Amino acid sequence: MNDTKNTGGVLVTASLWLVLLVSAATNSIGQFAGLDWTIRMFAGAVSVVCIVLLIVRYIARRKA
Repeated sequence: MNDTKNTGGVLVTASLWLVLLVSAATNSIGQFAGLDWTIRMFAGAVSVVCIVLLIVRYIARRKA
């Protein structure tokens, strides 16, 4: 796959995956680590946003 139209595409996608993994891990182990529920809910919201953005990017690449 040649991604010449969007040279930062791979970097953005990798960054979204990294943020998704960190926020999901924070949300998952936050209760055991004693984090406040607001921090865990924020991490969950960030996870959902990352998932939506990854899906949107995937669909946009398929149409291109």
